Amino acid sequence: MPLPTYRQLTERTDAPAGSSWHLFTDQPERGMANFAGPPQIRRAAGTVVQGSAFNLDYPLDAFDPPMSKARGIPQHRITAKHDQARDDVLDNFHLQASTQIDGLRHRRASGHGFYNGVPDHDISPRSPRLGVQLWAELPLAGRGLLIDVEGLLRDRGTPLHHADGPALTPDLLDDALAEQGCHVESGDLVMVHTGWADWYLATTPEQRAETRDRRHATGFAQSRAFAAWCWDHRIALMATDTFAVEVLPVLENSDFHHSAPEDNGMMHQELIAKLGLPLGELWNLTALTQDCRATGRWDSLLTVKPLNLTGGVGSPANATALR
Repeated sequence: MPLPTYRQLTERTDAPAGSSWHLFTDQPERGMANFAGPPQIRRAAGTVVQGSAFNLDYPLDAFDPPMSKARGIPQHRITAKHDQARDDVLDNFHLQASTQIDGLRHRRASGHGFYNGVPDHDISPRSPRLGVQLWAELPLAGRGLLIDVEGLLRDRGTPLHHADGPALTPDLLDDALAEQGCHVESGDLVMVHTGWADWYLATTPEQRAETRDRRHATGFAQSRAFAAWCWDHRIALMATDTFAVEVLPVLENSDFHHSAPEDNGMMHQELIAKLGLPLGELWNLTALTQDCRATGRWDSLLTVKPLNLTGGVGSPANATALR
């Protein structure tokens, strides 16, 4: 049976409106990651023609301090049991402080529970339900499609002013794809380049502190249209080089104020807890974008291998693009 459209999801009465709960019968707790399977991996292998590999992760301590005040950078200690050996330990290791992927434990659907109705008591350390290890045991892999929103707006003469934390719309995704001469295919792992992370890291410590205190970050407007774009394109991942994928602070006209009151209408609930969409944040897309612009090709074989942490909420992305 074909899956419903996003509009049909919003009309569901057997599950939270706007959710994909219980629609994936094979490995249901992997959510929309299920859209990238063997056919998508085989297709993506054909994009490897240069023999080039691109690291998509910033260093674990790149964002110092992290944008989220609840997170910190890891403290690296090197230990030795004798003078000919070394081990190391990371203290204060927040798994989502740098380049990361949000797992399906990261956000609960208000009034309903975690994705697929997994009960709260199962969201605990070493419990496997919805844990990020599900994307480690069967890694996210397939055609990575880069969408260069930063390049589109720069070429239009309307570059992004990241200090203002501008809100993006899904129309920009369609416009950039048209300029690039490509389109989204079912199961694609979508990466959106805005230039935000590089901008943030290039600012002065004082500017970074101000941005962090104001909690202003470029991202997508909280809208049903964006959720529909992700679901109706059947993507397996939405990754950006922004702090939260969605714009912060949350827009006053967010479509989700009524459904996510704890977060003032953030869209994470709709994307993670309802649709089951893996979200990538703070990805390092600079070198990959430069190569895509130089070659005129925007796809790659993308692999995302989270830490195999049973019950993990999120993880460093460990993402690599092969071209």
